[in-house]
Amino acid sequence: MTILVTGSAGHLGEALVRTLQTRGHKVTGLDIKASPFTTLVGSIADRSFVSSAMQDVDAVIHAATLHKPHVATHGRQDFIDTNITGTLNLLEEAAASATRRFVFTSTTSVFGMAMSPAAGEPAAWITEDVVPVPKNIYGITKLAAENLCRLIATKHDLPVAVLRTSRFFPEADDRSEIRNGFEDENAKANEFLFRRVDIEDAVEAHLLALEKPPQAGFGTYIVSTTTPFRKEDLADLRTDPNAVFRRRLPDLAAQYEQRGWSMFADIDRVYVNEKARSELGWQPRYDYRHLFERLKAGEPVLGPMAQTLGLKGYHSQIFDEGPYPVDH
Repeated sequence: MTILVTGSAGHLGEALVRTLQTRGHKVTGLDIKASPFTTLVGSIADRSFVSSAMQDVDAVIHAATLHKPHVATHGRQDFIDTNITGTLNLLEEAAASATRRFVFTSTTSVFGMAMSPAAGEPAAWITEDVVPVPKNIYGITKLAAENLCRLIATKHDLPVAVLRTSRFFPEADDRSEIRNGFEDENAKANEFLFRRVDIEDAVEAHLLALEKPPQAGFGTYIVSTTTPFRKEDLADLRTDPNAVFRRRLPDLAAQYEQRGWSMFADIDRVYVNEKARSELGWQPRYDYRHLFERLKAGEPVLGPMAQTLGLKGYHSQIFDEGPYPVDH
């Protein structure tokens, strides 16, 4: 199978190319930025470039995007050009060619304000049934791209899977209160309980989506590590997440105590991956049980692939405050 991977210079794109090559697939990496894992350098907003890249491609994994870190440094038109026009170009060229599968990397950021309950309300239980309410141009354009995926899948009989991935980047948190209040490994360990996925698990979800296209021709899936929290914990997660943590995961809490780590003071959302597990057969390895084993063995919180990829950054310049400027 010949697979086109867009965004091949990024964290997920490179991880996909590495894994697909290891498994014997012919892979074409496409990115606007040159890299050891990029075959074709160009913009997905360029229709002629996309058309030439799509020749003899059996499947597409579309991971290229402008991200949340670009909101403060790029114009809204840039987001529209890349995230909407670029996705439409890929979809239409795929539908017009011999391409048999299309996987689109979306983001849990499309949920936006639906993930921020008001003070005094329980944490949000985020499943695919939650109606997205994007709060910035990133979320707006990714949701628009999802709708294009649905349109092309329906009109052109092209199986399309949309994967709403949670955090997998190794960079420090963009919020100063998290960077200043928690060791980086502590913060990421906390996130694995409700809003993070390891890059290896994210890759596996994409490959399963290629192998098992949605039966209805189109499907949307949340890709985040299996949470230990339950619906009955949602109210307490807003007021005393540490108590819930100690109650649900006493062994992991003991590992935290040995390190002087702590849980966040407020957890406002919990991502639920049940649909991806049941329909795709996805079994994320890096869950809270694996986290306990890694800490017990003195291993880093992030897995080997994340460590191999390392920090990539999202900009060529270095900022005085945080990994990138924040504009919500």
